[in-house]
Amino acid sequence: MFSDSEIIGRIRQGDKQEFEKLFRSSYASLVRYAKNLIRDHDASEEIVQELFFRLWQDRQGLRIESSLNGYLYRSVHNRALHYLEHQKVVSRHAGEVLAAAEVTAEPVTDAIYYHELQARVTRVLERLPERCRLIFRMNRFEGLKYNEIADKLAVSLKTVEADMGKALKEFRKALAE
Repeated sequence: MFSDSEIIGRIRQGDKQEFEKLFRSSYASLVRYAKNLIRDHDASEEIVQELFFRLWQDRQGLRIESSLNGYLYRSVHNRALHYLEHQKVVSRHAGEVLAAAEVTAEPVTDAIYYHELQARVTRVLERLPERCRLIFRMNRFEGLKYNEIADKLAVSLKTVEADMGKALKEFRKALAE
């Protein structure tokens, strides 16, 4: 068994087996922790997966001063808080959109349409390939520009543009129905 600094060093050097061991040993407990904070299992899994994705992407610049376990839990905690804050913004925005819309149907019907639309958006997001979904979320939900996304994910600007094009095409197709 390696110390935290040895594990971090091995991951920084690109040791996939060590990274995979860390992932396998931490994943379930980190998902449970996130789920306790946000009460959404799927989103909790996505938060932890995103954390490990970023950890691997940024491994060469990895600087962890505390314990590795503490770092992972703190990262999940921060990401969960960011998720909750984002959910508040989405809910507030949805409320503003509904309030601004002209009342042409019963409020119950509007709520049903809203939930159907939200479910469609979620289904489209789930169908997208992982990188495409990540790029779409970073752009539309986090407000990052294409070049910022390309820098963060270490991909070309053309890749970001192509994945956004795919995502938008899927949304147009799904919402046209």
